[in-house]
Amino acid sequence: MLNEQIAQLGNRYQPGDSVEVDGSLITTANTTKKKEKLIYIAFNKPVGITTTTEEKIPGNIISFINHPKRIFPIGRLDKDSEGLILLTNDGDIVNKILRAGNNHEKEYIVRVSSPIDGHFIQRMQSGVRIKDGMTKPCIVKRLSTHNFKIILTQGLNRQIRRMCETLGNKVQTLQRIRIMHIKLDGLAPGKWRNLSEVELKTLMEMTENNS
Repeated sequence: MLNEQIAQLGNRYQPGDSVEVDGSLITTANTTKKKEKLIYIAFNKPVGITTTTEEKIPGNIISFINHPKRIFPIGRLDKDSEGLILLTNDGDIVNKILRAGNNHEKEYIVRVSSPIDGHFIQRMQSGVRIKDGMTKPCIVKRLSTHNFKIILTQGLNRQIRRMCETLGNKVQTLQRIRIMHIKLDGLAPGKWRNLSEVELKTLMEMTENNS
């Protein structure tokens, strides 16, 4: 999106233009208006909500939250998945986090259709060959016969689902419970909260070298 319009072949970026890619704000347009207060929120996305700023799409995350300020999701979370996603109107922090996306931990709780064993866990954490190539080693812990926890520093499209399918299993539910140091904790599905001062300070410190 270029200045809130779908970009066309041949469009050129000018300093001060607003640019969005996959629903995330990359640059913000310069404005003579008073500088807006920066918003940083954690949202517990329910299943069925689409992570997009396209408000014409039914069930889009922006219309669902209905925040009084124009905000943008940082990264994505599948429509069929639930859990933590961050949103902001700070284009600088979006750019920094996305640029360093493969260095930040994201933690998930996953339930699969078939029982899992030690071999499944070992394969998942060692890396699984999917269409994009071999996934990076990660941390995986079995929680029960059908549930496991996984911590990724990689964010390929539908990565966990595709890894499980490659190993002959199918994801039934997938919930993201943590992004870096920010946790879902007791936030109810469909609800959001502002980041605390401590969370925000740590976020800035963790991303200060990603500009």
